[in-house]
Amino acid sequence: MKLTKYTPFIGMAFLLLLVQLVAFALSEPFEANDFKAFSNPEATSNAVLWIIAVLAFTLFIFIIIRLNKRWIIQLIIFLTVASTFIYVFFALFSAFLPVSINLLLTIILSAGLTLLLYKFPEWYVIDFVGIIIGAGASSTFGISLAIRPALVLLILLAIYDYIAVYRTKHMVALAEGVMDLKLPILLVFPKHLKYSFLTEKFDKQEREAFFMGLGDAVIPTVLVVSANTFMNTGYYTLPLIGAVNLPAVGAMLGTFLGFAVLMGFVIKGKPQAGLPFLNGGAILGFVIGSLAAGSLAF
Repeated sequence: MKLTKYTPFIGMAFLLLLVQLVAFALSEPFEANDFKAFSNPEATSNAVLWIIAVLAFTLFIFIIIRLNKRWIIQLIIFLTVASTFIYVFFALFSAFLPVSINLLLTIILSAGLTLLLYKFPEWYVIDFVGIIIGAGASSTFGISLAIRPALVLLILLAIYDYIAVYRTKHMVALAEGVMDLKLPILLVFPKHLKYSFLTEKFDKQEREAFFMGLGDAVIPTVLVVSANTFMNTGYYTLPLIGAVNLPAVGAMLGTFLGFAVLMGFVIKGKPQAGLPFLNGGAILGFVIGSLAAGSLAF
């Protein structure tokens, strides 16, 4: 059964929304457990360090692909997945479980889900893991970067993504080199109900599913979480999520505005750089939300 033309895009927007909502929910327990990436959230140099790390890791991945040692990439990703699961579950359970029980349950869940991913990387397993990993990363860096470094990060990564996709085109080559490893580095939404990611060969011109890099969900969400953490104005309480302020809501809505514009280009069938649209929308929404809350003091 074939889905409608726009169903995969709507489905991907829903997955993006889940990443942002889970990131919101994780930010408070992450802060309570001091799961921060940087000791000084105000330092703009943190954003520069992230860019350097991205460039270094990209070069490393290309070297691994050239050496035909892609199992190293798999090992790194699985270790990252398992460690992120541990951070997420430990933080979530820490509020109501003793440390010893929390640690045991966290290890069991993390090992079990990582094993499931290894044995059965179907698209919905990839998405489930991707949502948790993406939300965990977004929340960690969102509470670790104040507004200025977060804005610098989004701007620099949007520029980098533009260059990497449209100029050097190495990001397209990188994606093609690792997609068939069936790793949670992307989000997947099928174009028909019989689709299986397990049998996806990535060698056809017309893909049977819509794909979006996990980084496209993570990076704008960093600003969403940062705004909610460091902007103390215009708060509202949402069910299951807790207190959310207008700058964060604005960044969130702006992300989806950018996503809608991006989809207008993607539907034409060509690979697109997602971050210029998504980050641009998030920044615009953040500014509007800050103005609505009566504050641009960042």
